[in-house]
Amino acid sequence: MKAIVFDQFGGPDVLREADIEVPQPGPGQVRVRVKAAGLNALDGKIRSGMMEAVRPTTLPAVPGGEFAGVVDALGEGVSDVRVGDEVLGWSDTGAYAQYALATTVAPKPADLDWQDAVALPVAGETAERVLNLLGVSAGETVLMHGASGAVGTVAVQLATARGARVIATAGPSNQDYLASLGATATVYGEGLVERVRALAPDGVDAVFDLAGKGALEDSITLRGGTERIVTIADFGARQLGITFSQGIQERSTAHLAALAEDAAAGKLVTTVTAYPLDQAATAQQVSDAGHVRGKLVLTVD
Repeated sequence: MKAIVFDQFGGPDVLREADIEVPQPGPGQVRVRVKAAGLNALDGKIRSGMMEAVRPTTLPAVPGGEFAGVVDALGEGVSDVRVGDEVLGWSDTGAYAQYALATTVAPKPADLDWQDAVALPVAGETAERVLNLLGVSAGETVLMHGASGAVGTVAVQLATARGARVIATAGPSNQDYLASLGATATVYGEGLVERVRALAPDGVDAVFDLAGKGALEDSITLRGGTERIVTIADFGARQLGITFSQGIQERSTAHLAALAEDAAAGKLVTTVTAYPLDQAATAQQVSDAGHVRGKLVLTVD
């Protein structure tokens, strides 16, 4: 099968197209013919070798943790999924490929296209996990740093659905985008504390940092301490006494299925920029540079 692999750690240029064996599902697994693969910032960090201390990678490796596609083979003991089912979920073997193995999948609604479907597994789990860690509830104000990407797009909508007010930061070009999702938008950078205080005179109740670009010090100032601040992007968080949360922790089929139904019904907005599989290196270069609006996706023939 056609797949994108890397044999050494480095920049996006280490990614190459290769012909590798089609994986065979083991007990409890399904094999999926991939239609779209999600691209995440973590993919680039793994490819660069940055994650080796906490998440070792066996080379050669196929990147990608999420997919949408059609089930084409079942492993022993699988009874809740059938061959031919359209699904989305998390890959056990790397999703930048024509076929991937998975243990946890959810049904894809017929009205939800492949590219929008694959925007949900990682972003949905991450957004829900952090909002739960923060204990966000109705009537509260949440500050989200760098909210215009894939996780932020979902997190803004999930937080407002809980009845919270979201103040979200992004660059000038993404202000209207965040406002369209239901957030009160402002730019990041110098003067952020003053801008947020003007927007929320009574203070912010929680902070979700998706940017990892020096936002934690301002967050501590705005919160008056480190309580109820969570980052998924700043590796120096623990030195400041702030919770760092990264990596899929709960692959919930029920939660993913509910997100997919909401997206199909237009209740949850996804924004996608798609590249063909053979342009994976270009897509990762865009991801590494930051400032992505919504989700980067690879389409697979």
